[in-house]
Amino acid sequence: MFYDLNVPYSSDDPEISHTLNFLAEIGYTTVALSQTISGKLPPNLAPPTVPVNAPKSLKLLTRLNLILADPSQNQRLTSLTQAYDLVALRPTNEKSLLNACTNLECDLISLDFSERIPFHFKFKMLSAAIERGIRFEICYGSGITGSGIDARRNLIGNAMSLIRATRGRGIIISSEAKRALGVRAPWDVINLACIWGLSQERGKEAICEETRKVTALAKLKRTSWRGAIDVVYGGEKPKVEEGQSKKKGATKKGAPQTEANADSLKRKAEPAAEEAEKSLSKREQKRRAKKVRLDGAGDGAADDKTAS
Repeated sequence: MFYDLNVPYSSDDPEISHTLNFLAEIGYTTVALSQTISGKLPPNLAPPTVPVNAPKSLKLLTRLNLILADPSQNQRLTSLTQAYDLVALRPTNEKSLLNACTNLECDLISLDFSERIPFHFKFKMLSAAIERGIRFEICYGSGITGSGIDARRNLIGNAMSLIRATRGRGIIISSEAKRALGVRAPWDVINLACIWGLSQERGKEAICEETRKVTALAKLKRTSWRGAIDVVYGGEKPKVEEGQSKKKGATKKGAPQTEANADSLKRKAEPAAEEAEKSLSKREQKRRAKKVRLDGAGDGAADDKTAS
């Protein structure tokens, strides 16, 4: 599964259908449609509608790119995670990068590598972001689609310095291509990563495993409690149909009633026998006792004859 988590998109973009079809043809399975905003956040911010004619084999995500110059202007980052699948920050100076790495809630830090970055990357600052689950993104589209020699040179130099500072960890690679011509196949992207200083395994992880982790962590932040606890199965009882529940209730109620009826019949029969014995007179009782004795004596004489 190959991911491209940065494809610029607007609702009136005529090239988006061609770009998505081309991404599906060359092997990508998940694509994030990005929207870029600079400055203060508008009050009602929502992702644009997803294109209807997108290939069915692609899983489309929504993403917000926020250009960050002054962190104090953007205090609604936590609420944006509920509206967008991914939230990426693009710092423009070292102070905003430090704030994004240590304090701000986001999924990605995506720097503009087509321009010369006026500060050096520090391992301690970048490792703090990686420990928080934030990944750094390298976008190759600006250095491929004819932006000039300077943009290509800046892309290579900035990518190499980022890889060197992060020790090759926590990096993903995206296209940021506005047209299909700016997109490259997954194995071409891996070759680019090898040129920048990543190994082939790390290059493949940058468009497969690391990108999958980004989407999974972002989903966990949206659906779980504080990004740590998620209820997968709550142990709900299976629904029982009304007819079956009535039958079960009738059988359960019927069993105690039959037992109670049997007990009542036994209790009624026992007093009747006692009353019958009490109603016999003394003469009748003596006659029955004498008959029993005579029957016993007759049986004993018959036994003696047979023995002799």
